[in-house]
Amino acid sequence: MAFQTPMFYKYYSQTYRIDSTPEGGLKGTILNLRTGFFEEDSSHIRELIWSTTESNIRGPFGEEKFIRETEVERNQYLTGDGPIFALYETINGIDNAAFREGRNRTAQETALVHALQKRTFKMWEDEAARRAAGQAPTFEAKPRYPRQ
Repeated sequence: MAFQTPMFYKYYSQTYRIDSTPEGGLKGTILNLRTGFFEEDSSHIRELIWSTTESNIRGPFGEEKFIRETEVERNQYLTGDGPIFALYETINGIDNAAFREGRNRTAQETALVHALQKRTFKMWEDEAARRAAGQAPTFEAKPRYPRQ
């Protein structure tokens, strides 16, 4: 059976992407909630593709939702300094203001949050590419909830 790739899922709290390999197989990458970067991990592919009722698996869904879900998790699980984390603080400020006022985000606020999430996602991708090329990190992320 041929699959249309990429496919995007949520596996517990981690976003997961499935891509085709040049050899005709499938390769998975999962969000590491301790680093913020994606790591190769194909061990969940079969479970995700064939899941029908698992409550801890959502998807498949589109790339836009994948980006939003990834950035929600990074914002929740990671902390650090630098422009990415300043943008997360902007998102949190928008959400906190709406919460204090007892309302949902406005359409304009939601559009701004989604634009910021696309931007932070791209910043993480650019950072991963820099590091893969052997360049020094431009920021450090730390887990918000360190293991005891």
